[in-house]
Amino acid sequence: MKKWMLWLMTLCLGISMLSGCTWPGEQSDGTLHVVTTVFPSYDFTRQIAGDYAQVTMLLTPGAESHSYEPTPADVLRIQQCDLFVYIGGESEVWVEEILQSLEGKNIRTLRLFDCVAPLEEEEIEGADQGHEHEHAHEEETEYDEHIWTAPQNALAMSKAIADSLEAADPAHADAYRQKLEAYSKELTELDADFSRTVSEGKRREIVFGDRFPFRYFAHAYELEYYAAFSGCSSETEASPATMSFLIRQVKEDRIPLVFYTESSNHKIADRLAEATGAKTALFHSCNNVSKEELESGATYVSLMRQNLDTLEHALNDELGA
Repeated sequence: MKKWMLWLMTLCLGISMLSGCTWPGEQSDGTLHVVTTVFPSYDFTRQIAGDYAQVTMLLTPGAESHSYEPTPADVLRIQQCDLFVYIGGESEVWVEEILQSLEGKNIRTLRLFDCVAPLEEEEIEGADQGHEHEHAHEEETEYDEHIWTAPQNALAMSKAIADSLEAADPAHADAYRQKLEAYSKELTELDADFSRTVSEGKRREIVFGDRFPFRYFAHAYELEYYAAFSGCSSETEASPATMSFLIRQVKEDRIPLVFYTESSNHKIADRLAEATGAKTALFHSCNNVSKEELESGATYVSLMRQNLDTLEHALNDELGA
């Protein structure tokens, strides 16, 4: 984040405190107010909180999380909430800067990155690497931030969220624990269904004509994978070498489906399909949802179950069928 923006936010906070202003909806009304950054943290929290908390997502539906920058209003939401839940990682470096500027405000926070075993970023065979992770220092280990794509990680994060909700609102601890029990069952069943689908598949290989934010997912189910770009790449045009490599992989290994993600224009996937006879399909990263998806009731589990159906075709169908 640019220094002037951080200064502006700090100034706005000072003005709000001097004037005694409160953010609309954040008054002391007896409701627990929870602020989250992106869709996974938002959805996990609302599944556990139920009707006992008002859960807000800072990222606008349909927006790109990797280029998100908080507004002064967002900072006020964070300052005045009862619990702030965020992922952590390269796309949320801004969170740490804001929390440092609010040091001493006694804000209850939960960093979900601390709830799982992080996997290091890796170069994907054949992929264009681009100029991702512009905030990272070369000497630091870079970890993949898309931790929620593995259902077992989602389960671990949900348990941590339940603990934080109980700490912030002990009066409803039993309700949060009951919600967690029911949601844990959903996630455990989802994980088992993915494991069965992969173990019964004819192949264990997937191809993305897009970014690949599924490092944790592929690791959990021991899938081989190829992609046009790494998970956080800002590139949109694959090099001729990458296209040739992916076309060769699809043809040689008879891959029937080439995936693209929800934020893609899927042009690369379309070009790969045209060159190989494969079909294309959406594989949702759950990083964010569209306004229509949110209004229609989409959840992490419902989106991942759509992925489950698509994966079954990718692992069992025949190329050109």
